[in-house]
Amino acid sequence: MALASATPAATASSPSRLIRRLTSSPPPSSLLPLAARPGARNSPRPCSYHRLVVRWKGTARALLGGFSDAGASESDDDGEDAALRGGPREGEDEDAVEPAAAAAGPERWDVLGLGQAMVDFSGMVDDEFLGRLGLEKGTRKVVNHEERGRVLSAMDGCSYKAAAGGSLSNSLVALARLGSSQSAGYPELKIAMAGSVGSDPLGSFYREKLRRANVHFLSKPVKDGTTGTVIVLTTPDAQRTMLAYQGTSSTLSYDSDLADLVSKSNVLIVEGYLFELPHTIEAIKQACEDAHKNGALIAVTASDVSCIKRCYNDFWDIVGNYADILFANANEARAFCELPSTDCPMSATRYLSHSVPLVSVTDGVHGSYIGVKGEAIYIPPPPCIPVDTCGAGDAYASGILYSILRGASDLKGIGLLASRVAAVVVGQQGTRLRVQDADRLAESFAHHLDSLEFCSDV
Repeated sequence: MALASATPAATASSPSRLIRRLTSSPPPSSLLPLAARPGARNSPRPCSYHRLVVRWKGTARALLGGFSDAGASESDDDGEDAALRGGPREGEDEDAVEPAAAAAGPERWDVLGLGQAMVDFSGMVDDEFLGRLGLEKGTRKVVNHEERGRVLSAMDGCSYKAAAGGSLSNSLVALARLGSSQSAGYPELKIAMAGSVGSDPLGSFYREKLRRANVHFLSKPVKDGTTGTVIVLTTPDAQRTMLAYQGTSSTLSYDSDLADLVSKSNVLIVEGYLFELPHTIEAIKQACEDAHKNGALIAVTASDVSCIKRCYNDFWDIVGNYADILFANANEARAFCELPSTDCPMSATRYLSHSVPLVSVTDGVHGSYIGVKGEAIYIPPPPCIPVDTCGAGDAYASGILYSILRGASDLKGIGLLASRVAAVVVGQQGTRLRVQDADRLAESFAHHLDSLEFCSDV
């Protein structure tokens, strides 16, 4: 199974190669969710621009393989464990942070992410700690301000890290680090994010960390707002328990500033966690509609099984009408398809790929799957000793997007790079791909990309 593409993005002026909506015989309507049945898509894809074309050739070709192991870095030079700053830098007005970022930024953004802006507090705990707090291991729970305070108080004396987190920002930081590697010989990718943070110290911390990671956070802080947090508790068996406090991350509107950013972006990524915030659904629809009209590639992350179940129709409204890429893990993919937990992830991948051109489904230590036009290929997992599984799916998504933006033409190779990126993150504590690891992965990718064939889609 291969991706045929135009010449790789070798010059700074060339736009990202985008995926064209596949034309294939649809499955019987009775097999599809209501929102995914024929006629759900509002309008045809524009065809007056160059796009990356996905073509299934019947046989998967593993042209890429044997990416060198990135290994573990000694430290993360982004300094995620640094102390939180008490506020904006000297001379910096909280309400004026990045106010003209879009105007001062590049003419176009390679990738714009739309998602929740959350500060992650991640630490190692034991099962007894979870038991004392009445927390179920391996679950994700939305908590209020008081519950958050109770858990943070219990963590006094524990070792933990603070990072500008959130599922989407993890992917964007990894993508920015892969895309800014000097060793790969490519022009730097321009990565941006829009979301909502408060004017509190955590909001300042979040914006500063993304800036240092080369991700441009373009939304103004909400005056007197509180920035959302996610507490990630990892047990020795590498299972993670997550407690999310939304804060102002639930405040998102589609204003003229955001519309302008969307119009200047080649890829729009929508984080699935936004769907559980009812008043953000309209903003998501408007962003996707404008991106769709402008010919941008639209990717959606599933994010969470419970979120999919609660917002099933809203998810399918966006996925069925706009999505070019869907990122999900095995359980999330089955939830989308309303399949039992005993069904193989490959079945869910094939099912979803009738409605979405490119489907990426991860299955932890069992590997991953990439689906196109009702078919799927299996991507074996690389050797890895798990330390912290938090952020694995986010890292995998960054590998998929990086490969596409760099013009990779083989699905097996794209999946192999993505699995390598995920394995590096799983083999460390923390959710971020480190700069040194990104350099090695990008350099290895560039080396193997030279052996691929390209064709022009005009």
